[in-house]
Amino acid sequence: MSQNTASTTPDDRAETPSDTMVKVRDLKTYYDSGSLLEDRPVKAVDGVSFDIRRGETLGLVGESGCGKTTLGRTLIQLEEATDGEVLFDGTDITSLRGDQLYEWRQNAQMVFQDPDSSLNDRMTIGEIIREPLDVHDWKTPADRRKRVKSLLDEVGLSPEHYYRYPHQFSGGQRQRIGIARTLALNPEFIVLDEPVSALDVSVQAEIINLLEELQDEFDLTYLFIAHDLSVVRHICDRVAVMYLGNIMEIGPTEELFTDPANPYTHALLSAIPKPDPTASRDRITLHGTPPNPRYPPTGCPFSTRCPVRIRPDKHEDLDDEVWEGINGFREIIRERMRADRSIRERVRERFGLETRFATIDETYDELFGDTAVPDEVERVLTDVAEAAGNHEEQAALDRLNAEFGSVCDGVAPEGGADPVEPEYYEVSDSGRLSYCHRHDAEHRETETVLDDRS
Repeated sequence: MSQNTASTTPDDRAETPSDTMVKVRDLKTYYDSGSLLEDRPVKAVDGVSFDIRRGETLGLVGESGCGKTTLGRTLIQLEEATDGEVLFDGTDITSLRGDQLYEWRQNAQMVFQDPDSSLNDRMTIGEIIREPLDVHDWKTPADRRKRVKSLLDEVGLSPEHYYRYPHQFSGGQRQRIGIARTLALNPEFIVLDEPVSALDVSVQAEIINLLEELQDEFDLTYLFIAHDLSVVRHICDRVAVMYLGNIMEIGPTEELFTDPANPYTHALLSAIPKPDPTASRDRITLHGTPPNPRYPPTGCPFSTRCPVRIRPDKHEDLDDEVWEGINGFREIIRERMRADRSIRERVRERFGLETRFATIDETYDELFGDTAVPDEVERVLTDVAEAAGNHEEQAALDRLNAEFGSVCDGVAPEGGADPVEPEYYEVSDSGRLSYCHRHDAEHRETETVLDDRS
């Protein structure tokens, strides 16, 4: 790492390049639960900031459910932003309404993941591709038909396909039709939402090559959402790694793939299959599942699963298995606190009868029964288990955090008053950014620790 400059957002470093097309600033997209008993929103996109430069392809990767598609849909206003800005050539499109939004949408389009469900089986291919032109009353009907046939040729189809229906085409051909429809209004910016994930490998290559050719020909700018990292490495100029609604790392593609800085990026890249089955693998296994986006962790969003989560000084030498058990215990208690209890369970609890939540002793035995836990640690865990068994989950969590909490959890160091939020750190000369406490000078051990524990 050549630099270690903390910043509040990924693009608070210097002046924004003049070739920037899209500027995203502290963008949030929340969904209300719609429940009378639950007022916490689902935080699908939770304050992301980045730029997309004109003519580039920015990749967006991460686990399923991390908010990739929601972010892409928000950028072209198919979803309404809860807060923040999306500046398209200087215009905040989140503030556009009515005719202004209608006119702007000619400049930004989307290619959807499933070519089957994104096409109307009752319309001919000509009608499907012509629909955006009809909606925007583009020139004359004759000009529209001519435009559609030209687009069919551009995406590798024939003019005679104009009068056929979607079911008469293969998956790859249907995706070409979707791409042709996207190009109808000459957009500048296109969100590609996993455009090849539903296709065979050989067809994927054809579509990827087509997208690259069209980008060169029409000077397009792409946001390429994908989970196939090999495709991302091939087509993208830069990559943003997303987890639980947050951008964890962003930077040049090859640099990020060969020298990942963020622990989550390390784990994600370690899952890429290697063509040689005999080759050694340094797979980093993440325990547990991503947290509920309605209840994201305080501090670092990856802290609940991070293999290099910073430990408090007094537990620095604690056995890895015990440490993982403590982290698992914390998440189980959090989920117990949030779980919906039926009326039947509440009545049984009131009368002292057993419910499905009264299993903390069994959970404790599963986590620590076969592990040598130091006496001083076991005394704390026993107190925590007793509080959780009495349905005092918050007290149990407070006890855990007081003993085992760290800056990764947003817990202030001993003696500190304010919670500690992670920051973006510039981790290379190219301006690559990573969102992790490990880049702070006090904790800069990420690579060594990851190598030891992978």
